[in-house]
Formats: sequence, structure tokens, C-alpha cells
Amino acid sequence: MNAESVADLLVARDVIDHGQRDDLVSSVEQSGKDVVSVLEDYQILTRDQLYQLIAEDIGGEYFDLSQFTPAPQLLKALPAGMARLHEAIPIQITEEGLMVALANPLDPQGLEELGFSLGHAVVPAVAEPKQIRDLIERFYGQDSEGMNQALVELQREAASLTGDDAASEANSAPIIRYVDLVLYQAIKERASDIHFEPFEHDFKIRYRVDGALYEMAPPPQHLKAAIISRIKVMSNLNIAETRLPQDGRIMKTIGDKQVDMRVSTLPTAYGESVVLRVLDRSNVNLDLENLNLPEYIFEYITDTIEKPNGIFICTGPTGAGKTTTLYACLRRINTVDSKLLTAEDPVEYDIEGIMQVPINDGIGLTFGRVLRAFLRQDPDRILVGEMRDLETAQIAIQASLTGHLVFSTLHTNDAPGAVTRLIDMGCEPFLVAATLEGVLGQRLLRRICDNCKVAYRPSEAVLAQIGLTLSDVGRREFYTGRGCEVCNDTGYKGRQGLFELLDVTDPIREMVTQRASTVVLKQKAVEIGMRTLREDGLRNIFEGITTIEEVLKYT
Repeated sequence: MNAESVADLLVARDVIDHGQRDDLVSSVEQSGKDVVSVLEDYQILTRDQLYQLIAEDIGGEYFDLSQFTPAPQLLKALPAGMARLHEAIPIQITEEGLMVALANPLDPQGLEELGFSLGHAVVPAVAEPKQIRDLIERFYGQDSEGMNQALVELQREAASLTGDDAASEANSAPIIRYVDLVLYQAIKERASDIHFEPFEHDFKIRYRVDGALYEMAPPPQHLKAAIISRIKVMSNLNIAETRLPQDGRIMKTIGDKQVDMRVSTLPTAYGESVVLRVLDRSNVNLDLENLNLPEYIFEYITDTIEKPNGIFICTGPTGAGKTTTLYACLRRINTVDSKLLTAEDPVEYDIEGIMQVPINDGIGLTFGRVLRAFLRQDPDRILVGEMRDLETAQIAIQASLTGHLVFSTLHTNDAPGAVTRLIDMGCEPFLVAATLEGVLGQRLLRRICDNCKVAYRPSEAVLAQIGLTLSDVGRREFYTGRGCEVCNDTGYKGRQGLFELLDVTDPIREMVTQRASTVVLKQKAVEIGMRTLREDGLRNIFEGITTIEEVLKYT
């Protein structure tokens, strides 16, 4: 149950005041407990009193479902996928419609979507969320069954959907139900991206988990336009425009999570391809301590981000976790006595206390223009989403020289490459040397699943690929994942960062001023103590965190 909705209800009913509301919300966030337990701890309301109050507010009834068994016709009235997606259990059929108990009854949008998907009125009721989830688990079987059932229903109803009028079909119950289930399934599997891809003879839906793509069972091919239109409706995009790329955003509550999805459409030869980037706010670790940084890098970063001026750059390919690292830095220095401004394309996570500006090239709101405005806003620290061009880089250098600490990202293969990239853009080498404090190069690779982790001895040929011999290895153990239910038989679950840090010290500054090449800079950095991505990869292999194959793939 959403803590903020409950807190707002209690303020409206004069149970607590505005100050207590903020304390309640922050207690829920910090303790990790649900809002009901926190209210009981503070002796504000008992569980029953709260549910009774919510029932009054939504004009429904409060049920104790501990002994409840739904009848078969009730279970048929609410398909498994819908029950799981909205965390709802059917109670009874009334004159007004199907009565369902919702785990999040204070979410009017969820109730409206459920009624829309079912194609008839839904009457809300209140019950303990744990009881609702237990009943769903008991009576609705496995998630995959819900997905298969939705596909069967979609195929059964596909005959009535001709694919000729994608706009009206986008709002038909089977299409809404199917798209919601695809999103639910992907988010349940912790997907970072969901791809809808039209080809000549089929329509693929794939999702990316821990950097690897997996395919879902495909829907009927002639419904691709209706499914794409449904996503465009959800993200407020122009359905009629199919010839130009568009960008949008979907905010959706899935289960008890608030999920934010960035939507991008691309016209292809066989229809529009759509990719959803999932920004699951409950899943992001915005604390430096949670990033598993090597100790010396953690100490370096915590010192550097406290400096009064300079530039700190995070570098790596798309999806390497650069933004997450920089957000974690900002979170650490987000104190009352410092003003933080960010320019991002787009703003990925909202952080309280930080002014975040979304870039919009279409109206001329470029990184350069925003940065110039920033300098008139009296900031202490500035985050520039990406140094894309000379103008942005020059203003960032100017900001640093005038007493601001600047964070940014660059797309380069390693940390020393960032220095030469800035000079290649056209920045003066002596200015880069004067302002750059450090560059953190990073990659994300998959962690071995703890549930099916087994030790093994790699062959000499495999060891040679990462530059090791049997004598280097000695009696060290190597690990791999066998594959199990927990990790979908992949052997991997979750991801781990690989890092290399270029500390811009005086010897490095001297070489930067002399326009030294990336290779020469790297040699010098290694000579004075830089550990490369490959070396950090070996550390992760020896600690049993990841496999040789993963390190070879990313370094």
C-alpha cells in the first residue's frame, strides 16, 4: 500500500498533521516496513482501524479474507494475469459489478484500468494486502500460466480484431489486457528494457535482463499495429504519426511498485519498433555504499566529490551504470548547505532537494544553453548528463574554473580515452589539465547466481585468453552458475560493476598538456598505480563474483 496515499488520507481525516505526515513517509522509506506496521509502531491507528478508514474513504467494505475461498465463477470473472497485475482478488458479483479486494485500494487509476481491461464495472473493497497476495498465489497458479492464458484469449478474440483500425483496437479489452501483462511479466523478471519488434512474417517481443535478451511467446502478427498503438496511447504519443521517431513516458503502478518507463518509437520497413526503458525506482541503488566499489576507488570518490571545484567524469558504453554512479555521488553531497543542479536528457530519477532540468533539443533547450543559465543560478555542484559537443565541454570547463564542481559522462572505452576525447572535441589541453580531477571508467557484468554457484577448473586455453597460466592460478577456485529456477537457467542473477580510476595527478596533467595519446596516457597511469578494467575483472573472478566469460566479453 502506497505510504504517501495513506498519509494524505490521514491528514484529510485530521488523524495526523502535515509535519507528522512527512515523518510517517520518511519512516516507511528508512525502515523498509509497510505503512501499516509503522502506524502501529507509533500507536496512531491499529491495522483494523486503518482498513476501516480506507473502506469509508473509497465507499467500499472491509473484509477479513483469512477463511475466504473464491467460487470458480468468480475466478473466471477475473483472469489470472489481471489479478496479479493489479493485486486484486474477486469477492462477489453485485448489482453494480464485480467486487474485488485491492492490495492498493487508494489508487483510483489502477481501479479504472482494471474496469477498462475487463470491459465492465468494478466495485472496490479493502482487505489486508498479505491475505490478497496469498489468495492470488493459491488460486491463480504460476505467472507463466497467466501469460499463456492471456495469449490464448488474445488469439481467441483476434478474429474480431482485424488489424485495420489500430487506433480503436488499441483501446479494446484484449489488447489492453495483453499489453499490461507483457509489462507485468517483464518487470517481474527485473527487465531493464522491453522491445516490440515488427518483422515481415512475425512480431517479436523481447526483454533484457542483466544485459541479455530473452524472447516472449509472440502475439498474432496482424495485431502488431494495435499493440504498438496501445503503447503509444499509454505514453501520450501521436498515434497517427508513424513516419517519424517519437519519445514518451509511461508512469504505471505494477503490483506495489511505481514504475517509470521511457518510450522510444522508430519507423522500420515493417511498422514501428518500440523500446521501453524501465526505470524501476524501487530497484535502483542510489547509495555509493551499494555499488560494490573497490575500497580505494570508494575513498577517492568520497574525497573528490567534496572538492570545491573541478570536473569528475564517468565513462563507459550505454547501459554501463554511469548515471547511477553519478546520482549516488549527488545523493551523498545533497545537503542543506549546497545547491545542486542537473541537466539531463531525460531526467531518469527524481531526487528530492536537487533541481533537475530535462533537455529538449526540439525547442532549443540544449545542454549548452541550460549550462549557461545554471551559472546564473548560484549553484555549488552541477551534473551535465553528457558532454556531447565542444560547446558543452567548454562551458563545463568554464564552470569549473569559476568555482563549481562539475559531474558528467562521456562515451569512451576506458578512463584515459576520456581525456583525449575532450581534446579531440577542441578543448584546450592546458584547460583540460587544469580542471579535470578524475575519470572513472566502468562496465556492468552479470553476477553468478548464488543459488546454483559451483566451483570448477578452467582449461589452460581459457586461462590463456585472460592472460593467466596454471601456475599463476595455483589452487584458486573458479566458479560458474549451473542454471536454476531462480536465475531462469542462465547461471547469472544481478549485475556487478567493473571499475578503473584515472586519478589526474601532476605527471598525468603534464602529459595532457603535451597532447599525449590515449595509449601513452594509459601506460603512464598504470605505471603510477591505475588498475585497469581487466585487472578489476580478475579480482571479481577470484572473489567468485563473476565468470571468466563475462570478463572477456566486457574488457
